[in-house]
Amino acid sequence: MKDSVIILSGGMDSVTLLYDHLERIALAVTFDYGSNHNKREAVCAALHCQRLGVEHIIIPLDFMARYFKSSLLEGAEAIPEGEYDNDNMHSTVVPFRNGIMLAIAAGMAESRGLSRVMMANHFGDHAIYPDCREEFVTHMSDAMRSGTYAGVEVLAPYTTISKTDIARIGKRLGIDYSLTYSCYKGESRHCGRCATCRERRQALLEAGIDDHTDYEE
Repeated sequence: MKDSVIILSGGMDSVTLLYDHLERIALAVTFDYGSNHNKREAVCAALHCQRLGVEHIIIPLDFMARYFKSSLLEGAEAIPEGEYDNDNMHSTVVPFRNGIMLAIAAGMAESRGLSRVMMANHFGDHAIYPDCREEFVTHMSDAMRSGTYAGVEVLAPYTTISKTDIARIGKRLGIDYSLTYSCYKGESRHCGRCATCRERRQALLEAGIDDHTDYEE
């Protein structure tokens, strides 16, 4: 039964979720909020939706780039390089990004007669991004359910697993991860140095997937 809207960035995690729960996805929504890598991710999101026959729309959230503070919105040179940890990645937090996207997706779901909004947050995000944590997902789902006649809820099945676990799911499903984008710098090639590139490499390696990502180094 197709009862869900998926928030689809075009990165590894949300593309995996798209394939993993295809049978229940009626609509994929990509939000263009002005991040360095938004445009490259959106191309990947559109490609996979076209392949799978899933309706895909892009919703602009340009106000976030104008009014919010985050290195993700300030150009490639603002992105820190190094390991994926709290000290290094704190500047990449876009305040309440997932809350805003979930709220809009909830409205889209109710307008379409759907009852779920799917997001692909995972356990590795928890220490850095408050709006990826299990507590947030639970409370946001409660608020959405209370605030819609349809009782729209959040479905976030990867909340308690790692990116490597997600990659293993993708391997089983035969996903071509070279057709996804991760680098926070947003250039034509993955830099290979920023934390998201490092996390991507590690997850693919640990999952036993040949990494065909085009890295600068």
